[in-house]
Amino acid sequence: MRPSHLALAALSLILTACGPSAPKGVDAERLRSEVSKAIGDPYTCVLLVEKGSGDVIWRFGDYSTCARSLPSCQGAARLNADGLGKLAAAGEERTLSCASTADGGSRVGWASGTAPMSEGAKHRDLAYAAVMEGPTVLPGREIKARLEAAFRRAGL
Repeated sequence: MRPSHLALAALSLILTACGPSAPKGVDAERLRSEVSKAIGDPYTCVLLVEKGSGDVIWRFGDYSTCARSLPSCQGAARLNADGLGKLAAAGEERTLSCASTADGGSRVGWASGTAPMSEGAKHRDLAYAAVMEGPTVLPGREIKARLEAAFRRAGL
C-alpha cells in the first residue's frame, strides 16, 4: 500500500472512531443495518439525539450529508439534520416532504419524533431526526414509519 493510501486509511479509522456510537445496550452494526435496509441511500442522514440536550448519540450518513442545508418544506426556511435533531430533542415531530429544486427534479423528505424504546432498554429517552434528498425520496410519513420499525427491529 502506498503512503498516501495508508494516510487515508488511518484518517478514515480516526473519523469513524470519533463518531457517535449506538445507544447503550444497542448493537451499532445491527442498528446501522436495519436503518440502511429501511431508508438508507447515499443522501440519507439519521440522527438519534438525547431528549432535552439534543446531543447526538448516533449518526447514520456522512457528515457532509447531515450538514447540507435543504428546504425545510415550511415556507422559504432551510434546515439541516442537526437543526432538526435539536427540534426533535425539544419534542417537535415532523413528517414533511417537498421539491428541493425549482424544476421539481429532486425532493427532500423530513421525519422526526420520539424514538421507540424496547422493553428493557438501557438508554435514556431519545428522539430522532431524518432527512432524505434526491429524485426518489419517500414522503416524510413513510420515512417515519419505516425508520421507527427499523429502530424496533434493532432493539432500540
